[in-house]
Amino acid sequence: MFDTITGLPIHPLVVHAVIVLVPLSALGAIAVALRARWDRRYGWLVVLGALVAKGSSFVAKESGEALASRVGLPEDHAEIAELMPVFSGLMLIAVAALWWYDRGGDDRRTTMRTVLAVLTIITALVALLWAVRAGHSGATAVWKPIVDNTTPGSFPSD
Repeated sequence: MFDTITGLPIHPLVVHAVIVLVPLSALGAIAVALRARWDRRYGWLVVLGALVAKGSSFVAKESGEALASRVGLPEDHAEIAELMPVFSGLMLIAVAALWWYDRGGDDRRTTMRTVLAVLTIITALVALLWAVRAGHSGATAVWKPIVDNTTPGSFPSD
């Protein structure tokens, strides 16, 4: 199911969504955690982005496993990327809980809001850093052997 679409592997297509949506959602989560007013206004958008990021990271993981069954397992990347759906899911839960709490109204700093905001910031930073690690390890697995065995201008031009 997560192997190919129109004859192309799904994994290199969907990882771009993860690499864009997780950092954007993380930055949005941090912003709404710092400003309750922004959370009431834009929190739903951040939650939606985090939901799509979580779904994309799940599809990326599953399609990566399908691709690995065809071309071999890039072990470093597989170990790192295995946790991406977990961290994006934790970010989704944290930002959704904060948004739900902030829908109550005023800008008072309560202990509960502070705890939720700190958890949101922590999970967003972890998801962001993990997306960078997973993306870098995947790009290294694909491109490093090619770059190491070629020089600029070595591809013949017509």
